[in-house]
Amino acid sequence: MASIDPHEVEFTAIRAQGPGGQNVNKVSCALHLRFNIGTSSLPEHIKERLLALRDQRITREGVVVLKAQQSRSQEANREDGLRRLQELVDSVAVIAPPRRATKPTRGSQRRRLDGKTKDGERKQLRGKVSF
Repeated sequence: MASIDPHEVEFTAIRAQGPGGQNVNKVSCALHLRFNIGTSSLPEHIKERLLALRDQRITREGVVVLKAQQSRSQEANREDGLRRLQELVDSVAVIAPPRRATKPTRGSQRRRLDGKTKDGERKQLRGKVSF
């Protein structure tokens, strides 16, 4: 797995949103994290996959912008933001194996059709009763 160098991440302290009383109004404990994918030290194949993601947190210029405001302390928000950024990078680092097409077995096809027949018979019995 490729790890992120914290020196490549730009942190900007902002005031948090939401409840929190007077602390929210006077302390800038929330953080904006900005991580430029193009100038980072990540391997090229991971950069390409990150830029190919359709994620609203990635701008057209290739900058990941995260907002961390879960905690009341700036240090905890810094760690939370770095953890979320690392999770984003780790999600593209794993290559899924190619899917191989398979055919359903004859038995599974027969069981499926038998079930459909039974369902049709059951529904036929729900019709109007004629005397």
